[in-house]
Amino acid sequence: MKRIINGIVNENPVLVLLLGLCSALAITNNFENSYIMGICVTIVLICSNLIVSLISKYVTKNVEIPVYILIISTLVTVLEILLKEYVNPLYKVLGIYLPLIVVNCIVLGRALSVASKENVKNSVLDGLGVGLGYTVVLMVLGLIREVLGNETITIMKEISNITHHEIILKINFHSDLFPINIFNKPAGAFITLACLLALFNYIRGGNKNESN
Repeated sequence: MKRIINGIVNENPVLVLLLGLCSALAITNNFENSYIMGICVTIVLICSNLIVSLISKYVTKNVEIPVYILIISTLVTVLEILLKEYVNPLYKVLGIYLPLIVVNCIVLGRALSVASKENVKNSVLDGLGVGLGYTVVLMVLGLIREVLGNETITIMKEISNITHHEIILKINFHSDLFPINIFNKPAGAFITLACLLALFNYIRGGNKNESN
């Protein structure tokens, strides 16, 4: 459990390590895109950490990076094929950011710093924790941006051909201020992330002071 909490809080890839920011800023225009992207990265993290941990003792230092990238790219390719076949609308929405998981610093970084040195159990738990940390941040970003920018929460739309249900919640603030269109644009992503970073660091700083 410590490993999972560590990945969500102490080593959160977005709010602490500041990794994977491209996808965090680009695809969080709605809630559904955010959690699906988070799930995709989490799956790749868990599977790559598992495989790297199993084979690390057979991989020499001078070839470990290309070997690990090959493993990650294979997993991402399989994920792409599955999404293209079964959830094509979502595959199109995620676009270039799906194959970019291959070079996502979060995935390769955990493979090199954790999975290549730890046993299988710890590696899988680390992948799960970091993946959940990444997913939670993306979900919060997507939720804030969609609620403020569109007055909706898209839970199921692109994946409705699998679930056979489309769930889009409507929110009415009864104010001329809403919706705030900037939150649908790149600038809105930067503003939301900056506010989230400030709040997270403030809370962490307060907790540290209390423990001292």
